[in-house]
Amino acid sequence: MTRTTPQQWMIEQRCLGHALCLILDSDGELNTRQLLLGNLDASQYCSVYSETPVSDLADAGPFMFLIDNPEDGRLNELLKAPERNWGWLASVAPEAGLNELVRHWRERLIVGIRPHQALYRFHDNRVMNRALGHLAVEAVPEYLGPAISVCYWQGEHWQTVANPTPGNHPVPKNPAWCNVPAEVDQSAHLREVNARRYLLAEHMEAYARIAEQQDPGLWLSAQLALADTWSWQSPEQLEFLLVQSLKETDGTLAARWQAHPDETPAAHFQRVYQATQFWQGDAS
Repeated sequence: MTRTTPQQWMIEQRCLGHALCLILDSDGELNTRQLLLGNLDASQYCSVYSETPVSDLADAGPFMFLIDNPEDGRLNELLKAPERNWGWLASVAPEAGLNELVRHWRERLIVGIRPHQALYRFHDNRVMNRALGHLAVEAVPEYLGPAISVCYWQGEHWQTVANPTPGNHPVPKNPAWCNVPAEVDQSAHLREVNARRYLLAEHMEAYARIAEQQDPGLWLSAQLALADTWSWQSPEQLEFLLVQSLKETDGTLAARWQAHPDETPAAHFQRVYQATQFWQGDAS
C-alpha cells in the first residue's frame, strides 16, 4: 500500500498505458453522475446493478465510467471532497476495459447463503479499505480481478494498492473479503434483524409471497440498501419503505421514487409519503 495523490496516480497509470475507471456510488452523487453521463456513449459507462437480480435498484446503485480526461473539472470536484466517500478509482488494461471490471464485480455482488444473502458494497471506499487491510497478498487478485491498481480515500489520506496478478479470477467458495472482521458498530446488522422481525410479525402473508417469488433475504437487503441510498434511517421511514415495497415487487417503486436534485432526505420522504397517501386515497 502506497500513499500518493489521485492526480499523481492517474498520471503514472496513463504513462504505463493503462485505462482509468471511476467507480461511483450514486448515493448523494446523482448530480455528478448526470454531469458525467452528459457526453458519453454507452461503451464508456455502465450501471453495475443492471442485468443482475437487483436490477430494480440500477438507477440508485453504483456506476462505472471510463475516464478519458483526468483533468476533467467534474472529476476534480470529486477528488476535492473525498470525505463524501463517493467511491474509488481503478486502472485496467485497455483491452479489458470497463466490461471486464463490471463483470468481475457483478459476480461478487451477492454474498451469503439463502435466505441470508446480502449486497456487497464493493463501491464503497470504506469497504474496500477494510478488505484490503485484512486480505493476505495471495487473496488480493481474486478481490481486485482485472484492476491493475486502485486508488481510494483511506479515511485520512489517499492510498493505492497494486494487484500482483490482475486478470479474470473465479470467485472462491469462501471469499476472504466476506470474512473481514466487522466494525464495532453493529447497527446495520441489528437494523436488518429488526426489519425481518417486523415483517414476520406484521406482514407475514405479504412477506411469504415475496419468498415464493425470490430470495427474501436478498429482497430485504435490497430495500435496506435503497434506504441507505436515500438516507432514510428513521423507523417511520424504514417502515414506510418496506410496506410500500411489499405492494410493488416489479421494480417500479425505486424508479418512481427517486430523489430530486438538491432534495434533502427529509423533504424527499415527505414528498413521496404525501403522494402515496394521496394516490392510495388516504389524503386529500
